[in-house]
Amino acid sequence: MAVQWYPGHMNKARRIIKESMPDVDLVIEVMDARIPFSSENPMVAELRQHRPCIKILNKSDLADPATTKLWLKHLEKEQGVKAQALSVLDKSKTKNLPALCRKLLPGRGSAVKPIRVMIMGIPNVGKSTLINTLAGKTLAKVGDEPAVTKVVSSTQQRIILEGGIALSDTPGILWPKIENGNSSYRLAVTGAIKNTAIDFEDIAMFAAEYLVSAYPERVVERYKLKACPETDIGLLEAIGKKRGCLRAGGVIDLQRVSEILIHEIRAGDLGPLSFETPDMIELETTVDEE
Repeated sequence: MAVQWYPGHMNKARRIIKESMPDVDLVIEVMDARIPFSSENPMVAELRQHRPCIKILNKSDLADPATTKLWLKHLEKEQGVKAQALSVLDKSKTKNLPALCRKLLPGRGSAVKPIRVMIMGIPNVGKSTLINTLAGKTLAKVGDEPAVTKVVSSTQQRIILEGGIALSDTPGILWPKIENGNSSYRLAVTGAIKNTAIDFEDIAMFAAEYLVSAYPERVVERYKLKACPETDIGLLEAIGKKRGCLRAGGVIDLQRVSEILIHEIRAGDLGPLSFETPDMIELETTVDEE
């Protein structure tokens, strides 16, 4: 799937972050719990280098909890990385983040010597919501469309938190090329790529193929089907019939039904779903290398 993924202003954002990194002690990277690999920016590891990192699997209320546990264990295999799942339904874990920062850097965390934290993440992973929760007030504007972070000040803002934490906000940055083709689809399905840059029918086919394989019972329950169709087009046609997405002559309106499916996935209407597992990604990356 071809998308306009890396707009020109991202180069400027990357340069600003790189120039700021010498004054950073710890990086918090926010990812989408439904697609941890696909929403993990490879540029973060390049920019942070040796610095400790907390990887946040955000929107965990929308992800399959069993799969999220697998990802947390997988991510913490990397040296200097701690992983934590967060949800808008339970903000108590977000409030515990400063304590985790101090645990990773016991030599800092005072008013004289604060822990300088940079928060990073691709657009639309919930970074602004996390910042506002940590600050206890609205500092970053929140929207459901992927875009450069809308901050009250300029490209970067510094937020002083209780407990000796100085948090630097950054724009949501992308990377030039998505190496894994399936990641493009997963990013589109979950809403990280602007709707104007995607073909709804294309990504709905991808999502439908995955759902009939991984979550057939959810499909049956949500759309009140007698049985789960075996193919992507079969599922879209079944949903179209149930939702009255019909053109003249009883032909299924694939555009309408595709938009319905994608919007309901994003809203969590099919229950918590994860679109990739560590084993799945290992297999895909092995195939890509070959």
